[in-house]
Amino acid sequence: MTREYDEKRDFIRIDVDCEIVFKELDSDGSAAEAQIGQVANLSGRGMMFISDTEIEKNIILEVNINPKNVLTPALHANVKVVRVIKQRHADGYEIGAVIKDIYDEDDED
Repeated sequence: MTREYDEKRDFIRIDVDCEIVFKELDSDGSAAEAQIGQVANLSGRGMMFISDTEIEKNIILEVNINPKNVLTPALHANVKVVRVIKQRHADGYEIGAVIKDIYDEDDED
């Protein structure tokens, strides 16, 4: 199967415009206060979202994404922040993260 697009990544990025709830996990697994951001895109391996606050690179976040459309499933996962870029024309930060663990729907919070 040949790809009909100019994407060199292993997974296609899908533009998603929905809210993300995220919180930093401490080394003991406990979570800090939740924050809200806006998802820009998702792939099979990671995501990019916008945060009003700067987040440290290499930290682990617990994220919850519940898109409003039925085509995009909800996602509850732990991600590692790999990129933090101040937006040029806005006050937020673009956060690039790699998905580390995905919670099963049957997992308890």
